[in-house]
Amino acid sequence: MEENKQHVNEDIYSKVLRAGRRTYFFDVRSTKAGDYYLTISESKKFTNEDGTFYFKKHKIYLYKEDFENFSNILGEMTKYIIDEKGLEVISEIHDKDFKSKKEEEQEEASKDTPDEEKKQDEKSDEVEFEDI
Repeated sequence: MEENKQHVNEDIYSKVLRAGRRTYFFDVRSTKAGDYYLTISESKKFTNEDGTFYFKKHKIYLYKEDFENFSNILGEMTKYIIDEKGLEVISEIHDKDFKSKKEEEQEEASKDTPDEEKKQDEKSDEVEFEDI
């Protein structure tokens, strides 16, 4: 009797890139036919309110017939980003003085609010003994 062998996608070659809360895994694996393909996995760590954590994972399978086009487009897109924004990272995490657009809009809105309206808003929060 012939045994039914299940194919196991074993890792042939792997690299890991740790980047803050994200970890990227690059794994060369073997197809049933014995050819190789690449998986790129992103694992991102999240923390629950109770302090426990969990991971969200996303995976891309990339086959040899797509390598050239994928590589060309990836190179083009990364070059575009560097050309447009430079190598400096613009992020709240990387810059303690960074202000998000929402914060800037709130600051602008508070500047545009007339002083009388601000005073009225402040008074509405105050409770006087006659009101009780």
